Amino acid sequence: MNTETDPVAPRYITHIGRLALPQPFSGSLWSEPVKIMKDVWLEIKDGQILRIGPEGQPVPPDENDSEAFNADGMMVTPGLIDAHTHPIFVDSRQAEFVRRCRGETYQQIAADGGGIITSIRGVRAADQEKLSGLILERLDGFLNFGVTSIEAKSGYGLSFEDELKSLRALQKSAEDHPVEVSPTLLAAHVVPPEFQDNPDGYVDLICRDIIPQAATEKLAESVDVFLEDGAFSTSQAMRIFETAKKTGLACRLHADQFSLGAGARIAAEFGALTADHMDYTDEAGIDKLAENGVTVVLLPGAVFFLGMDHYAAARRMVEKGCRIALSTDFNPGSSPTQSLPLMMSLACIKMHLTPAEALWAVTMGGACALNRSDRLGTLLPGYQADVCLWDAEDIDFLPYAYGNITPEVVFKEGEVVAALLTL
Repeated sequence: MNTETDPVAPRYITHIGRLALPQPFSGSLWSEPVKIMKDVWLEIKDGQILRIGPEGQPVPPDENDSEAFNADGMMVTPGLIDAHTHPIFVDSRQAEFVRRCRGETYQQIAADGGGIITSIRGVRAADQEKLSGLILERLDGFLNFGVTSIEAKSGYGLSFEDELKSLRALQKSAEDHPVEVSPTLLAAHVVPPEFQDNPDGYVDLICRDIIPQAATEKLAESVDVFLEDGAFSTSQAMRIFETAKKTGLACRLHADQFSLGAGARIAAEFGALTADHMDYTDEAGIDKLAENGVTVVLLPGAVFFLGMDHYAAARRMVEKGCRIALSTDFNPGSSPTQSLPLMMSLACIKMHLTPAEALWAVTMGGACALNRSDRLGTLLPGYQADVCLWDAEDIDFLPYAYGNITPEVVFKEGEVVAALLTL
């Protein structure tokens, strides 16, 4: 896809075959998560949706061809939102993939000095300029799949200097690219090698130095913690979250990925913005997440790519009224994909979501996870004109196409930023 198109910022998008409108979250959301309108037009002003034409009227009464973009009957959705990504790394970890193909587990490889530690070496050796260039390439990759906004984590530096370097590189890349980025400090990814005998000392460093400095420089909106055996304990996670809240940063949590733990309770207690993975979360945990309004970010790509078969109970979460988002978990070790449409396929096949629920989870659900549900995630009047045009008859085709679909045109704030079509 060409991500270097000449600026095209039409007043109208006309001849829309089907317009998908994910609905803002409410208690009755899951009865109709996405409203479909047929044969309509959109009017855009100042980067926002101004009006939606009535069904059966593909062009506005006052249409001027020079101000209109003809969608030619294509389906239109909001720009997709990836709520959990790790784009700040240097090298791939394909050698680990081969080892897993031979029967080793993710945990065994990590215990042998691989895994996240491999990525730490690459980030520490790279300067900020190199990291920024790599991030820009990956932001282009997201656009190719119709992703117009992402949450992006540090977490491969794991020192004061390298975590801040990672976030500064991310900030610089975001300034130079149309994809909107919500930055997250994930210094609490794993305990780095130099603190293996003193993990609480590393938590001291995170709380005393890294979080305050990231907040002072406005490098992060959130703080994340990996709460799991081999990563951080419940007491350590709570201490980090207490520091985050004091500095005004939101809390996110990697939890229950490989085993049932206290993730749901901690996320609920601290009012976390998201609880991510949650593959082993039980019924009581789902109740806590729903009752406390925590958005659950589901990552089926990691389960699939690691060769596991224990997927999160997404169907039960929907039945309980949870807000859910779907994400790629884009990272070099456990899910090196940027395709949210593929995640929709996995969620429908393995987690028993409907296509409409899956689309909601990569649009409005993602907006909830980024704390931007007041302006992203749908195309109702007043929302940002982040728009994807798909060569598809209806929303069911997106997960049906199983890794074989990308948008024809992508708009960000009303301007074409990527296109397969010749404009």
